[in-house]
Amino acid sequence: MKKLIILCVLLSFNVTANPVNVNNADAKTISESLKGIGQTKAEAIVQYRSDNGAFKSLNDLTNVKGIGEKTVENNADDILFSSPEHAQKGNAAK
Repeated sequence: MKKLIILCVLLSFNVTANPVNVNNADAKTISESLKGIGQTKAEAIVQYRSDNGAFKSLNDLTNVKGIGEKTVENNADDILFSSPEHAQKGNAAK
């Protein structure tokens, strides 16, 4: 029973995670916030961003080795490219 409780707690962590800005978050934050993204893939995201500049769209993430369309699709609601405050201001201006 104790193992079941621990497993439930561990699996629920990503469900309650906050959206993450892939253009400024560190690898640990990315891996904790996105489903199917472990530490190694998160480090690849950070390295790709460092080598190629900021991500502009969800499709840009598929250029990272190990990140496919399905992974991006499963996390689309939790991926940000700018801060939430900046995004809201941008939407208000339109």
